[in-house]
Parts: sequence; C-alpha cells; structure tokens
Amino acid sequence: MSQKPITSDTADDRTTARLTDAQATKQKKLDQIKAAILAQNICPELAKTAHHMVFGEGNPDADIVFIGEAPGKNEDEQGRPFIGAAGKFLNEMLEGIGLARADVYITSILKYRPPNNRDPLPDEKKAFLPFLQAQLEVIRPKVVVTLGRHSTNCFLPDLQISKIHGQAKRIKISMKQRADDVLTLVILPLFHPAAALYNGGLRQTLIDDFANIPHVIDTINQGSK
Repeated sequence: MSQKPITSDTADDRTTARLTDAQATKQKKLDQIKAAILAQNICPELAKTAHHMVFGEGNPDADIVFIGEAPGKNEDEQGRPFIGAAGKFLNEMLEGIGLARADVYITSILKYRPPNNRDPLPDEKKAFLPFLQAQLEVIRPKVVVTLGRHSTNCFLPDLQISKIHGQAKRIKISMKQRADDVLTLVILPLFHPAAALYNGGLRQTLIDDFANIPHVIDTINQGSK
C-alpha cells in the first residue's frame, strides 16, 4: 500500500515517481476526471462560492474508499477531504484497525462545499454522481464505506442507515465507460463521524461498525479464492 497520501492537486511528476505503475495509471485517470468536472462546469453556483474543489485523496489503488456527503468549511479552505474534527475522528478509527489515510481513498459525493454547510440538494448529487462512479471504476475498491445517509442513499436509496449501518451490501451498477459491463461494489454503510461527535450515543456504534471493516475485507478475499 502507498505510504503517502496522493491528491489530484499534488500528483506532479515527483509524486507520480513514488507510485507503483498501477497507482500512477489510476492517479492519471483520476486527474482526468477532476479536469472533466472543471471543463464541464459542474454545479457552477456551488463552484462560485467555494474556495477549492475537494476531489479526493489517498491511495488510487486502495481496497477501501470512504465517501462522505460534501466538503465542510475546513475542507473547502484546504482542498482536502475530512480534515476537521470529523476527519480527526476518522483518522483515529483508521489507526484502530491498523490503517492510515495513505492506505485508503477518501472522497465525497459533492466536490464543492454547499453554502453554510447545508445538505446537498438532489440535483447537485445527481450532477456529481457520474464523476463519483467514474472514480470508483478507476480505483476498483473491495469495499465502499458510505459515511452518513446522503452517501448511503446514493447507492442504497430505499434503505435507512439507522437500520442497515454496519451491514455490507453487494450491488451492481452499469459501467460508465463500458455500458455493456457492470461494476460490482460492496457497500458498507456507516454513520457519519460528525454525527457521532454530536450524538454521543452513536459514537460507540460507529467505532464498533468501523472495527468490522477488516472482517468484511477478509470475507471478500476468501470469496475470491
């Protein structure tokens, strides 16, 4: 696994030189997806009020992808996902299962901060979903951890996170690049770290669900043998 976080903004020649061939190839494709968001002027009203696009960072060949709903104030200011209090909590939980941010990939549905941290609007999620799916098609993770109800409902629209948190679900979606093919994803819905910080009753639930991630990975690996 990569030992340094990779971001689209820092994927220059020096960074690329530190990647494996597989990581470098995938990082280049991720950079192209980011460029497409800019070229197509996705959600211009959001872009107008944002300081930075927060596209994602981490290992472009990761086994685990974490998906939040949208950047917050700290993320918007620095152009990096999950770096506020919720991000610190996420880092602590990663350490609890023997991982670091550099081992996983972290992104969100929306790539721009909604004004005043309001919830993402349906049209905004719809506009960004093809690019999120493109990211997943490039990375091909073993597990997609959806953080919070907005992220979860993008993949499991008819289910409530309060009832399915911590339960892995296998889904298939049509490929964007190859419509005749499908992408199989294992979705693991978890409560959002921010929700657990504000609601102490959810904190231990999230920690317990998070601790199950290695078991989910092991189960997938056993099934692929």
